[in-house]
This record gives sequence, structure tokens and C-alpha cells, in this order.
Amino acid sequence: MAGRPETPGRRPARGRRENQRLRTRKDLLQAAARLLETGVTPGMDEIAEAALVSRATAYRYFPSLEALLLEAPLQAEAPDPEQLFADDGESDPEARIDRAVDALQRMAYANAPQLRLMLSHSLARPARSDRPRRQNRRTQLIEAALEPIRLQLTQAEYRRLCRALALLIGTEAMIVCQEVLQIDERAAREASRWAARALVRETLAGRRHA
Repeated sequence: MAGRPETPGRRPARGRRENQRLRTRKDLLQAAARLLETGVTPGMDEIAEAALVSRATAYRYFPSLEALLLEAPLQAEAPDPEQLFADDGESDPEARIDRAVDALQRMAYANAPQLRLMLSHSLARPARSDRPRRQNRRTQLIEAALEPIRLQLTQAEYRRLCRALALLIGTEAMIVCQEVLQIDERAAREASRWAARALVRETLAGRRHA
């Protein structure tokens, strides 16, 4: 028998540490983006100082200045969850996840060359690392889309749905569509949106029949 929906509580210590690492990584990306907007290519020392971290910390998150400068401009391109759903009275989770998936996939295709290079940098790093190798933008977007049904699901159901949805979008999904399925952008976005809606629908159906 399925458990009752759970009210989100405090995250475990491991989760809080992971969030802090992602915030540090995001601070470095934002600092680099701001410096790039001045028209001058910054060095790692300048970026670290602007992000209020040490040079050594910056290199723990990014193996090279090139990797950091490659990803930094994408910060402004990524869909912002708050802006995407700002003043939005839509509560239908399928409609919301449809919007989230479409926004991220449009961004992925618009920045495909950079994202492919970024992925190659990520894959070149050792598999075992205590620092995130990628900025997890998709999870925040997914969680914002699912906000209306968050309390209808148990913690396990919600976590499983978020993880499953994350597999459908982003750089990796784009590469599969381009190189394995060999379909165009429009067909790829349609497939991702259909699969995302189906996952949300199936999760809610399972909850109703529990």
C-alpha cells in the first residue's frame, strides 16, 4: 500500500552539502558571466575573487579556465523557473511540465555546439569526484513545474518522477535524438514533451488507484 503524501522537511546533511556545492559552482558561473559582459576575458583569479572563493576552490569545480568560460554564457540562456511560471495561474501539471520541457529543449538546440563541448569537458573529468561536474539546471525546472502536485505524492514517488523526467531533457536527450534516432528538433521536442506528460499522468493515476 502506498504511503501518505509527505510534507517536505529538512534535507539530510548530504543533500544540504550538495546544494551548497551547486551554489558555489553557480556563483563561479555567474561571476564569470558578469566579467565577460565587460568585454574582457577574465582569468581564474579574477573570477574566483568576484565569486568570493579561493582560486583553488575554483579549480576544484572547473578543471580549466576554458571549461568555465565555455559554460558561463549559458547561465543567461537557461530557462529560469521563476520567470517561466511567473504570474501563471496554470495548475495542470501536464501543461506545466510540457512548458518546462519545451523551454529547456529549445535552449539545448539553440546552444548545441557549446553544450556538446561542455559535455565533453565533463566526461573528461574523473568519475569519482566530491564536486558536481555539471550544473543541475533541469531539476529546478522540473520541481517548479510539479509544484501544484508536490504534496499529492509521497517523497519516493516525487523523487522517482523528478529523476525520470530528468532523463528526457537536456544535452544528452538532444544527442540521442540527433545521432541515434536521427530526428529533427521539432520531432525531438514533441517526443520529449509526450513522454514527460505520460510520466506525470501515470504517476497521478497510480496515486489515485493506491
